[in-house]
Amino acid sequence: MTVDYEVTYILRPNLEENEVGERTTAIAEQLKGNGGEIVGTEVLGKKRLAYEINDVREGIYAVMRFRSSAEAAHELERQMGLNEDVMRALLIKLDKHALAQEKAPKPEPSAQADERGDRDRGDRGDRFDRGDRGDRGDRGDRDRR
Repeated sequence: MTVDYEVTYILRPNLEENEVGERTTAIAEQLKGNGGEIVGTEVLGKKRLAYEINDVREGIYAVMRFRSSAEAAHELERQMGLNEDVMRALLIKLDKHALAQEKAPKPEPSAQADERGDRDRGDRGDRFDRGDRGDRGDRGDRDRR
C-alpha cells in the first residue's frame, strides 16, 4: 500500500549549487529504486538553523513529497542518516484530511472586512477611543496590597 510522505532535510551549507542538485537527485533516485514515486521536490535554499549542529549555524533546506510503501520510506530515512551531507532529516506521513484541505480552494477575504479596514487589525477593533487610559478611574485595589 502506498502512502503520501514528506521529508524535509538539511544539507551542509558549504555545498555548491550543482552539488545540491546532485544530492537531491541522488536522494530521489534512491527512493525510486525502492519503488517510490516522487510528487515534488523543492530546494528552499540556505537558512539559519534554530540551533548549531556540529558548530554549523546554517544549512540548505530541501523538501520532497513522495508516495511509497512504509518500508521504502523508512529505508530512505535510514540512508539519509548515513549520508554525511545530510545534517538532519524529518520524515512525516501526510494526513489525508490535511491533503484534502490543502487542495480545497482558499476562501477570499470578505469585501466588508476590506471596507472597514479590519484586515490589518485582526479581531481587536478600533482602539483609538481610549485616549491616555485616564478613563479607568481610581481602582482602589492598590491600597489593599
